[in-house]
Amino acid sequence: MASHKGLISDVDLRSRENNSAHHTREIDQKRLIVRRGQPFSITLQCNGTLRPRHHLDLVLHLGKRDEVEIKVQKERGAGDKWWFNQQGAQDEMLLTLHSPADAIIGRYSLAVLLMSPDGRILEKKDKMSFHLLYNPWCKDDVVYLPDETQLQEYIMNEDGIIYMGTWEYIKSTHWNYGQFEDYVMDICFEVLNNSNDAHETHRWTLSRDLTPSMSVNSNDDRGVLTGRWTEPYSDGVAPYQWTGSVPILRQWSKAGVRAVKYGQCWVFAAVACTVLRCLGIPTRLITNFSSAHDVDGNLSIDFLLDENLQPLESRGGRDSSWNFHFLDPTLKNSAMVLFSFGVFRCGPCPVTAIKEGNLGVKYDTPFVFAEVNADIIHWIVQRNGQRRKIRVDHATVGRNISTKSVYGDFRDDVTLHYKYPEGYVREGGRRVTDVPSESSEPGRLQLSIKHAKPVFGTDFDVIIEVWTIHTALSSSGNCQRQTTTVMVPAHKQEVLRLRYDDYAQCVSDDHLIRVKAFVEAPGENEPLLTVTDIPLSRPEVFIQVPGKAFVCEQVKASISFTNPLPVPLKGGVFTLEGAGLLSSTKIHVSGDISPGQTVSIVVSFSPMRTGVRKLLVDFDSDRLKDVKGVTTVPIYKNIYRSFSPGYFH
Repeated sequence: MASHKGLISDVDLRSRENNSAHHTREIDQKRLIVRRGQPFSITLQCNGTLRPRHHLDLVLHLGKRDEVEIKVQKERGAGDKWWFNQQGAQDEMLLTLHSPADAIIGRYSLAVLLMSPDGRILEKKDKMSFHLLYNPWCKDDVVYLPDETQLQEYIMNEDGIIYMGTWEYIKSTHWNYGQFEDYVMDICFEVLNNSNDAHETHRWTLSRDLTPSMSVNSNDDRGVLTGRWTEPYSDGVAPYQWTGSVPILRQWSKAGVRAVKYGQCWVFAAVACTVLRCLGIPTRLITNFSSAHDVDGNLSIDFLLDENLQPLESRGGRDSSWNFHFLDPTLKNSAMVLFSFGVFRCGPCPVTAIKEGNLGVKYDTPFVFAEVNADIIHWIVQRNGQRRKIRVDHATVGRNISTKSVYGDFRDDVTLHYKYPEGYVREGGRRVTDVPSESSEPGRLQLSIKHAKPVFGTDFDVIIEVWTIHTALSSSGNCQRQTTTVMVPAHKQEVLRLRYDDYAQCVSDDHLIRVKAFVEAPGENEPLLTVTDIPLSRPEVFIQVPGKAFVCEQVKASISFTNPLPVPLKGGVFTLEGAGLLSSTKIHVSGDISPGQTVSIVVSFSPMRTGVRKLLVDFDSDRLKDVKGVTTVPIYKNIYRSFSPGYFH
């Protein structure tokens, strides 16, 4: 081998051309990153021509210790085999490699061997590598998606919108998935390697084995994030402060795959969406409003209250209802497969099984079915221990199920993908119609809660309306309680005044106030309970990027925020990030921000990639948190640097 004159002088992996053809140019243009089921070519620079009866062999290795060896065939064989063909022209050879559509994803090492007629290795070129990803553009890949518009959204789009709030008052917040940011792909493979179920040979499939949902949530596995749903967050980052997946993934990897503190359901789902899109699995993030968490599997959520309408958490079960909860459907051969995110992950299970009520289908279908279909039942536990049913809600769970549209930054309602309209639901294979509301019967008691759209920091009124008969009326919010006995010949309004000084210290992280109104009337067999969640709107961060922005040239962004509260804000901090624009950056505000004061900063950065980009800003302080701002920044090519037309793509 040493005495033979070298034929192969160099190997060109043609990364730029291959990555462009394989839709991976955004990930990297220097390293070779290709998708399975689609050919790619490499070029051998040669000192002369291949001698008669000599031939080339290609060998692939996969795994942490190259324990899997794959010999690439020289001609096309069965569809599950790697093969290559070659073309020679003077002092170079073009080798085209063909991978099967179900090839193992991961990092491959490639060796090119020059073989003698008697099978001896005369020359070896190795120390070359490439990454292989799923291919939703390949019709033979299990993740194939034929719609190019959907592929551009569910694979290529690095920016997303997350819908939060309540089903009646939906708000949106932007998220930076950043799946093509530097070395995020490498971290995504780390995430899968770190899973308990991951095989060392990277043989992941769209089943229980490919579980970024499990790998993301460290509460039930060795995952990326630790979940926490209440203060304090002082030893980490509060869930509402995150604006993108990239800082989370980078912190996790840099810390030696130690879980990042903290996340909640939308953070788990968004990070998993980043991992899946990066690996080539079309994914979107779904918000299920008024989502049920049915622990005992009876398709109902039971809330136990004492006689003062306070929850009896210690005496009740673990059933719960969330204002919103997040699901990550991956599109597999145009059929959606669902992961659900909470304290623990569940799924995957087919979306069609959820809609049709096929509860025997794997995995965790009964639980996910209940998330969108369960009844909510409120009970009062009396002093003697007996339970009294006061409210049954058949219609609230699973409302306005939402996702970002593939056609722009607006909301698509996809409720009918997951459930039939109320009044026509399939549960366990049988049709069920809604139970008629007893409160609509003539002569019965009527009760409702009305409110305006309050702004956080202001005082506002909640109006409880009751009519028909003489009644004792009790209304309560999280921070105060009011009880009144009224005569209701026809119609009566009671006003509950909620003051900022009262609710500021006890409002939830997502700025919601829950109000319950309870009516008990003489002669009525059952009392009446009405519950509503009131969202408090927050101010915005204003962002301006003047002028035209070019890649690799300095851009300045002006950012401002005005304190709307009647009290000073302490410890103010802005957090900025944007895929292709800049990494996550924190800027602290010096001193307090007085009531009505505007604080402004100017940030300079150099965009790294062309295209239509989004700059996301979050502001947090001691009394006002989770204040967001976003602006769109088109980044153009610099014609003087690239000598190409000045347009972005």
